[in-house]
Amino acid sequence: MASDNIEKVIIIGSGPAGWTAAIYAARANLDPLIFAGRPKSQPTTILPGGQLMMTTEVENYPGFPDGVTGPKLMSYFEQQAARFNTRIVTDNGLHPDVSNPDDGHSYSYHDCQRVDLSVKPFVVIGEDDKEYRAHTVIIATGATANWIGLENEKRLAASGGGVSACAVCDGALPVFRDKELAVVGGGDSAVEEATYLTKFASKVYLIHRRDQLRASKIMAQRAMDNPKMEIVWNKVVVDVLGDDMISGIKLKDTVTGEESTQTVGGLFMAIGHTPATEFLQGQLDLDDKKYIKLDDSYRSTTSVDGVFAAGDVVDSVYRQAITAAGMGCKAALDAERWLADKGIE
Repeated sequence: MASDNIEKVIIIGSGPAGWTAAIYAARANLDPLIFAGRPKSQPTTILPGGQLMMTTEVENYPGFPDGVTGPKLMSYFEQQAARFNTRIVTDNGLHPDVSNPDDGHSYSYHDCQRVDLSVKPFVVIGEDDKEYRAHTVIIATGATANWIGLENEKRLAASGGGVSACAVCDGALPVFRDKELAVVGGGDSAVEEATYLTKFASKVYLIHRRDQLRASKIMAQRAMDNPKMEIVWNKVVVDVLGDDMISGIKLKDTVTGEESTQTVGGLFMAIGHTPATEFLQGQLDLDDKKYIKLDDSYRSTTSVDGVFAAGDVVDSVYRQAITAAGMGCKAALDAERWLADKGIE
């Protein structure tokens, strides 16, 4: 730790970006302190482990030729960070034992409530209004996929029952191959996701609540020209059917109110993401979608000198575990260089 109980670096977030930043910072002897967050069932800034905690099978992360579950992958990230003495704020102090992830944790992570980036050292306020000070802060709080909010939708998404918010992450899995799939949304991202799924599905239904796509003209035309894609106009999903696996969706016509059922073997949400930036309370420059703006697209620097950002909280395009991890690496290296330039050891 730096002098006078000022941390060299505090990392807020515990997805691929946060843990990777912790690994690099710890190996550089920066003694990082990480706020990993609270479960989503409680009011929280951060979802511990990020969106991968909602992914049952990860097949596209390098180094795992047979695939790995999302929670297991994040457990490995955490163990590696802990190996280099990353300190995690928990109910039981700052040094939890994460040597055996299969046993579960006997402690609870702590969340970050808010920050004050207008003063230096920066102030990070945890639970019970406890204040921590730091020379640098890395924000890696991620972004949460937007869901319709149906009970069975959330249950099947959590259990790996054929409901997902990332076609690129999950669409190539065997469970979705040669099936009729549905994508909910009408923007460019929805068309991109649906188009990607046509590589594996027998047919893809693009479900949109209006009679015209919000996507750009070229993307909309691409969807209409794809022989494996059918656009279902003026429909919203009002229920997700199935017990262990999705079997279909119930649709409601937005014009007539008539309900119908469509059999599908998978459902993908493409109705946007919400970056976890509300806790910043306007202290960093954000774009129109509330993602943190980077001062330099090749680095992790933000509008506040000494504050860095990484992962899905800055990335509305790729949203992949490996890109988030890469950004976490950059943020830690940028923080290390910033501290060196300031003569803080």
